[in-house]
Amino acid sequence: MKEGIHPKYNKITVTCTSCGATFESGSVKSEIRVDTCSNCHPFYTGKQRFAAAAGRVEKFNKKFGLK
Repeated sequence: MKEGIHPKYNKITVTCTSCGATFESGSVKSEIRVDTCSNCHPFYTGKQRFAAAAGRVEKFNKKFGLK
């Protein structure tokens, strides 16, 4: 690699703005703020809702006469 053309890679703290959780990562930025992290995302917490998907399937089946 050429000297002097690459940005400095640092250990940083990533902060979630929703729940306030923090964790370390690496980046060329000094700080990163995210809206949703694995501590508060519904997919990872198990609080995901499937009601909307079920309604779409029923609507499709009704529209095309499928059982």
